[in-house]
Amino acid sequence: MGVQVAIVIGAGNLWRGRDGIARGMDRATADYMGMLGTVMNSMALMDALERSGIVTRVMSAVEMRAVAEPYIRRRAIRHLEKGRVVILGGGTGNPYFSTDTAAALRAMEIEADIVIKATKVDGVYDTDPEQDPNAKRFDHLTYIDALNRRLQIMDSTAISLCMDNNLPIIVMDMRQMDSLIKLVIGEQVGTIISD
Repeated sequence: MGVQVAIVIGAGNLWRGRDGIARGMDRATADYMGMLGTVMNSMALMDALERSGIVTRVMSAVEMRAVAEPYIRRRAIRHLEKGRVVILGGGTGNPYFSTDTAAALRAMEIEADIVIKATKVDGVYDTDPEQDPNAKRFDHLTYIDALNRRLQIMDSTAISLCMDNNLPIIVMDMRQMDSLIKLVIGEQVGTIISD
């Protein structure tokens, strides 16, 4: 479809709870463990995509040359230009930053047109739709609305980075098989966060 794809993958909070708190462990250590987990998940995704005939490259912010290329901005852009799917593991390479922040940062570095937050819900809601059957879904939010409402879509650093660089965010359900295709062809999918 002529679309270049870079994927920043998470690790499912290997040591931390859903609230992001590292229980019983130094926070930096837990974050580094999470970064290693993202590289493992990147390798698993690479294997699945390549079994489907899609050429990929795994790049990591945490250097481990035996399993992934080091993340180098210009090399990532070159892989994208060659039609490869670039899978970015290792987060930012620094503790205290989430994979959401890594996604926003890498999107800006490679001059992406949009950040797609693929998650378990079909957009952004005013309350948790899994707990509140009356939750209201938004089609559009401004960056400021998303930050002020503290909707926990992405961390505030990631949203602020996107806002400062006018990079739109789309939140969509990763479990709906056709969502990404609909998005690429210009159909309304999920919630867009922009100005």
